[in-house]
Amino acid sequence: MDKLRQHIEEKTQISDDEFAFIAPFFVPKKVKKHQYLQQEGEPATYEYLILSGTFRMFYLSEDGKEHIVQFAGENWWMADYQAYFNSHKATLHITCMEDAEVLCLKLEGREAIAAKLHNMEHFFRMKLTNGYIAQQRRIISLLSGNPQQRYEEFGHLYPALMQKIPKKYIAEYLGVSRETLSRLYSANKGK
Repeated sequence: MDKLRQHIEEKTQISDDEFAFIAPFFVPKKVKKHQYLQQEGEPATYEYLILSGTFRMFYLSEDGKEHIVQFAGENWWMADYQAYFNSHKATLHITCMEDAEVLCLKLEGREAIAAKLHNMEHFFRMKLTNGYIAQQRRIISLLSGNPQQRYEEFGHLYPALMQKIPKKYIAEYLGVSRETLSRLYSANKGK
């Protein structure tokens, strides 16, 4: 739970009593490589804070094609938020790309924390806002950027993920073929 407190205190200060109230709402879970945290059609019960490891969230189209929505690494939050906040069944899959550890937070716990502690309400709002901004940036990049620009932006924003994630998933995320990604990778090696 030290990582949780450190993560929270990057945005807001909390007292020992406040942390004692917060901590029981977070359930630790170890996740193995290739294990799903969530699958389409299941209840979206949790929001996850990633303590270690790397995850990918994706939508599976009717023709079986995987569309990667998000990657997440250490200190990132991840959930099918549409389902989580509306108590619907998940439309997205979340899978682990390497052995990992997460903290699981139910919506009821999140709401109880936010209702009691204004600083935590602010913390959750800041985290959601940052996630929204990242998604908006990604949509604009997909709509207006060429493959070279998308590749460079991804590498600039997420250098650690660029090293950890298999190239086939990066290609899917960027909306390019593996061959195009290989050319982009080769072209950027000398830079």
